[in-house]
Amino acid sequence: MDELKPILNELLGQPVAFFGGLVSGFLKLDLQQDPLKGWLEKQGATTTVSSADSKNEGPQSISID
Repeated sequence: MDELKPILNELLGQPVAFFGGLVSGFLKLDLQQDPLKGWLEKQGATTTVSSADSKNEGPQSISID
C-alpha cells in the first residue's frame, strides 16, 4: 500500500490536475506542449521530464555483468 501513497496524495490534493494528467496520458498527449502545459500549470501541477520524452525510440541494448 506504501507504493500508492504518492498517487493518492496527488489525487486528494489536486484532483482536477490529477485527472487532467490521467486523461492526457490515456490520450497520449504531450504534457510539455501548450495548451495542456499551461492548463496544468494553472491547476498547480508540476510537469517533470521523464525518460519517455527522449528521442531514442525503439529497443536499446544493455550489458549485464
